[in-house]
Amino acid sequence: MQVDFNVVIPARYASTRLPGKPLLDIAGKPMVIWVAEQAKKSGAKNVVVATDDQRIYNAVVQFGYDVVMTQPDHQSGTDRIAEVASLLAWQQDELVINVQGDEPLIEPEIIHQVAEKLAMDEVAVMSTACYPIGNWEDFINPNIVKVVFDEDGHAMYFSRAPIPYPRDIYSKENLNEIFAINAYRHIGIYGYRTNFLKKYTQLKPSSLEITEKLEQLRVLQEGFKIAVTLSLIEPAVGVDTQEDYDRVCAHVQDAQICT
Repeated sequence: MQVDFNVVIPARYASTRLPGKPLLDIAGKPMVIWVAEQAKKSGAKNVVVATDDQRIYNAVVQFGYDVVMTQPDHQSGTDRIAEVASLLAWQQDELVINVQGDEPLIEPEIIHQVAEKLAMDEVAVMSTACYPIGNWEDFINPNIVKVVFDEDGHAMYFSRAPIPYPRDIYSKENLNEIFAINAYRHIGIYGYRTNFLKKYTQLKPSSLEITEKLEQLRVLQEGFKIAVTLSLIEPAVGVDTQEDYDRVCAHVQDAQICT
């Protein structure tokens, strides 16, 4: 399906575990440029990096991608994206996809799929993606966010807890098979309609969002719909730690070239 959409990549220099993460070198290019290249392959008509740091701004310009300097005090990536949409005067019915700046190997197909899902769903104000969970360790890992959705493909809840929990299973013998069918990990990519972005910035953080530390729960608790698309492609590893960075470097080529 042909879909017109924009991609915005929030990229902040500050990071507790990996300071300067968007500029980490992967095979001679900053990580944020890898993300931009993958986003470009998705068919997006515009790919824009949103940053509050001059070093990131300069690096993006050097590699020929569009970049916007945003305010430094945004509470979330969504707030930063809303500022970009306003600064660039995008139309109210534009679709905007938030691709995280620490996903250098994100599949372009997933980006396009999230855009397509929102374009086809007139009820939803946002869209996102998920992928089946196939093992117990991932299911109980609080760093892997889970999502459950209704028959119309709208999110019912996101949680760091194992949901839906199989109450009647007392053994792990059949868990892998069960979870591959019934449990899904959330992929941290979001699509928005521009007319909702402004509304989102006016919403106060919700109690569920504060408890779970999951921004998307603000949207659900306010009664809005988030459309969930099931990806057929396993999501690539993002970069949150040094170990993640080393794995990405090794995937691209010999990790020794990464500095």
